Amino acid sequence: MAADVPRTLVVVPTYNEARTVPGTLARLRAAVPEADVLVVDDGSPDGTGEVVEELAAQDRAVHVLHRSGKQGLGSAYLAGFRWALDRDYAVVVEMDADGSHQPEQLPSLLAALDPSSGGPADLVLGSRWVRGGRVQNWPLHREVLSRGANLFTRLATGIPLNDATGGFRAYRASALRAVDLAGVASQGYCFQIDMALRVHDAGGVVREVPVLFVDRVEGESKMSNDIVAEALRRVTLWGFQRRGAQLAALLRTTTAAARRRRPS
Repeated sequence: MAADVPRTLVVVPTYNEARTVPGTLARLRAAVPEADVLVVDDGSPDGTGEVVEELAAQDRAVHVLHRSGKQGLGSAYLAGFRWALDRDYAVVVEMDADGSHQPEQLPSLLAALDPSSGGPADLVLGSRWVRGGRVQNWPLHREVLSRGANLFTRLATGIPLNDATGGFRAYRASALRAVDLAGVASQGYCFQIDMALRVHDAGGVVREVPVLFVDRVEGESKMSNDIVAEALRRVTLWGFQRRGAQLAALLRTTTAAARRRRPS
């Protein structure tokens, strides 16, 4: 890896992605040849782990972490984060293997981490819902669900992000070390909101860059009613907690100001 490029690891969780993962990894290695790749496979019945093992045997930058059984997206990313931090990577990327995230756009995410690109960033989100971002081949109900979930997240939590649910993102390792990863229990797409909130609340700078999101052409979406329900439940709880804390702080400030105005 070039001396002026931070050590970067791209974490790619997989479950039954044997048909798509070779092409995704080939495009990724071509787009960002300096980066290493860790595929976290949850015991895919279709042999995804074995396919990646064969690719790793031909490319020293490709690694695979085998896990027993389907343990969830959030758990897979946390395992990848720990693997990266244990090996002193400076930047850790999240990316799907199903073709929805375009590897050719990863350089723009990595560039946005650079202070010279407009200020330091600790987390860069590939955003579908900022100017220049877009989706392709998505059914209307998926777009409505995504836009609605992000609007609800902004209103409930106050976090100033347009696409907190997106899973194409790059973290500085220092940002991951600054949050309590052991306390993250979220799964599914709620995990992405949870991590963005934690980095933001820890004082990290979160930036969004536009990306193209392409609906998968093979396999089945992992979106389910349980994932949607978890996100709704957790974001609502976080919203009550955050708004309650803001109200309590406002009351304390108002009370203190009133006491100062009283005649002695």
